[in-house]
Amino acid sequence: MKIIILGTSYPMRGGIAHYVALLYKALRQRGHEVQIISFKRQYPSIFFPGKTQQDSSKEVEPIPSKPLLDSIGPLSWIRTFLEIRRQQPDLIIFKYWLPFFAPAYASIAFLTRLFTRTRVLYICDNIVPHERKLGDTLLNRLGLAFVDYFIVQSSIVRSDLLRFRPQANFKEVPHPVYEIFKQNYTAEAARQKLGIGLDEHVLLFFGYVRAYKGLSLLVEALPIIREQMPIKLLVAGEFYDDKTKYLRQIEQLGLQNSVQIFDDYIPNEEVGLYFAAANVVVLPYVSATQSGIVQIAYNYNKPVITTDVGGLPEAVAQDVTGLVVPAQDVQALAQAILRFFKEKKEETYTENIKEQKKQFSWERLAVAIEEFLTPALVANE
Repeated sequence: MKIIILGTSYPMRGGIAHYVALLYKALRQRGHEVQIISFKRQYPSIFFPGKTQQDSSKEVEPIPSKPLLDSIGPLSWIRTFLEIRRQQPDLIIFKYWLPFFAPAYASIAFLTRLFTRTRVLYICDNIVPHERKLGDTLLNRLGLAFVDYFIVQSSIVRSDLLRFRPQANFKEVPHPVYEIFKQNYTAEAARQKLGIGLDEHVLLFFGYVRAYKGLSLLVEALPIIREQMPIKLLVAGEFYDDKTKYLRQIEQLGLQNSVQIFDDYIPNEEVGLYFAAANVVVLPYVSATQSGIVQIAYNYNKPVITTDVGGLPEAVAQDVTGLVVPAQDVQALAQAILRFFKEKKEETYTENIKEQKKQFSWERLAVAIEEFLTPALVANE
């Protein structure tokens, strides 16, 4: 099949770009002709909370793409459609994660369906965003209107989709593992580089710091844990929330020596450093759909302690690959972390993850995409 993926791509940074690259490779490995149309402007600078939208990693695997789309530029939407019409693919795959992109995506999907035989598929990370804004419902109704097929990656996104499109033709496929990151550190080397002792208990909070990810709850849990054992928390990721309130909380709780913060976008070659140094990844989310951080953790065979929100309990098997606790329950979070170390769960969970993560394969996603298209291609012949 001839497929165009429309989404963020290198040199832009972040999980969506990694996802698009891995999907591109998976579809190519299955014999499809695949191209990527990316953004020439993803977010206007006034809407972007980070330092830069570009990936500064030294280790990258460049994937060819055409940067045509400007999220707020209607002329670029027409140019993108004209490129799709010129290429005449069997399928165009949109990565959908924010209603902000709905006007651009809907315009392109509408024109594509009106003037070509190309089918339109959305892979939905989110439908209802974590940080809601006025107009999201209206934008979602527009954005989801001209789509033939949907792939959702958790039950909560499935429910959100069916509220907007009750008759949607969809498949539920779990988020695949982020295999793009290398393991280039041993635990010993990583801890030496970070100044952490080999016998220390180390937690990792990884990724962009936003309020809904619950870092403050994890910090609040640390004194409870320290009553019974020493603990170290690594926070590795750029702050998209007010950093000063976290620093103030750490100081008020006397945790300056227990928390190490690396406030920056972590380049590809350094991701393995933090996962190698940690015993367990902790994701104390207040709300969620699914989390790509779980799939990075599984790439490194790292157990996860998380909360029972969104699709997180679907990705983290209770007492198999990690522990799941009620959201916003600091005591439960602290007790789960204590149990993880006291009962020496790390080795067992690590071995379980090696088997469990087979269900989170890119091949499974690629097959689901093909299954949508096979009847349509037969009908077109």
